[in-house]
Amino acid sequence: MYGNGDALAAFEATVAAELGKAAAVFMPSGTMAQQIALRVWAERTGRRAVAFHPTCHLEIHEAKGYAFLHGLRALTCGAPGSLMTLADFEAVHDPLAALLIELPQREIGGRLPAWDELEALCAAARARGAKLHLDGARLWEAAPHYERTHAEIAALFDSVYVSFYKGLGAIAGAMLAGDAETIAQARVWQHRHGGRLVALYPLWLSAQLGFERNLAKMGAYRQRAVEIAARLANIDGLEIVPEPPQTNMFHVFLRGERAELERRAHEFARATGTFVFARLAPTVQPQVQKWEFVVGDATLSLSVDDVVAPVRALVA
Repeated sequence: MYGNGDALAAFEATVAAELGKAAAVFMPSGTMAQQIALRVWAERTGRRAVAFHPTCHLEIHEAKGYAFLHGLRALTCGAPGSLMTLADFEAVHDPLAALLIELPQREIGGRLPAWDELEALCAAARARGAKLHLDGARLWEAAPHYERTHAEIAALFDSVYVSFYKGLGAIAGAMLAGDAETIAQARVWQHRHGGRLVALYPLWLSAQLGFERNLAKMGAYRQRAVEIAARLANIDGLEIVPEPPQTNMFHVFLRGERAELERRAHEFARATGTFVFARLAPTVQPQVQKWEFVVGDATLSLSVDDVVAPVRALVA
């Protein structure tokens, strides 16, 4: 109850060990976990500014909770459509509490920086006294690309957030990992956020089940994404980003009016029983739309032809 108990503590210890960290705490959501991590680093460093990419989840999906709840000031690094570079970071001159890096970057197609570039970026932040926080919502999916363990990737960072409902298929839930002192402070902030629910067990039990059953499948997910993307890239009118995919997800771009394309997709679904996409996301170009393609167990149960054929038919 209330996030206590030997069974949950054992799962937290298992995930902490997987990430090479001393401790971890289970939380209902990544939104809670990441805001808390940045608040802890702000108090530890005595600084209120944090830096992250313009498409960071905290910036575009959380109603600026970092500012309204925690009084933090955000500085964005880089261009919205590109990975953050060392030059982008060096252009920010304010003293920083933390630099947040997302691996992979969901909003730009699940792209990942080269390992040496990632190391250089982290080293530059440390040299300026900033803490490193990893938005690892899809860290499990990123590891096959780097051919490194989760602990090796997490070693670059002071705190790490991971999700359980995305690639691992849990109901919901997240884990924040770091040193023992940081996680002890995070538990206090979790209580302040209302995150110590009386019954967390439906969330963490499904998280543990997904962790045990699906973690080893990430390489197969990525390989299938590469195979499907290669075939989709040959369809006139489609563009795949990135090509080839670096993780089990990628973005598909197509030209046309968003409402008209969605109408046609819904008609196609009624006629064939297959949704190619339910809705599209706008891009900076009004006549170009995109959807996000994610490979998981459902996709592995289909052949590549099963996936590509309805897309080809709809686009035609």
